[in-house]
Amino acid sequence: MKIVCIVMMVMVLFCCASSSVCAESESKAEKKQVSAAKAWLYLIDGGSYSDSWKQASVYFRGAVAERSWVASLEGVRRPLGKLVSREIEKIEEVNRLPGAPDGSYAVMNFKTDFEQKKSSTETVTFMLEKDGIWKAAGYFIK
Repeated sequence: MKIVCIVMMVMVLFCCASSSVCAESESKAEKKQVSAAKAWLYLIDGGSYSDSWKQASVYFRGAVAERSWVASLEGVRRPLGKLVSREIEKIEEVNRLPGAPDGSYAVMNFKTDFEQKKSSTETVTFMLEKDGIWKAAGYFIK
């Protein structure tokens, strides 16, 4: 009976240790995704719309022409004014998205306040490129 209890305790300790290692590696991956998204969003916040298009994923650049992207942001993002605050609310990793090729995606929701629009939600989708770098694949402000 003692041996069974000891074995059970070792198994519980092993499971707890391995799950914290998994949680730690997940948080490192999420940090990379969120960090990449914030850097890309800061380009947009600063009005560097062409640069944001150039730094987006191959998929994004193939789906949206640079001129169209810049015009869209001029009409939608610029009127919102300067960034006041931005906090990550949710991040979800998926392998499939409607209308996009299968791959590794991170769909992130940010609670964002702008000068002219409080309590916005920015949904930013990043995809893992073949070179191992997370890049923008989609952007939506609500």
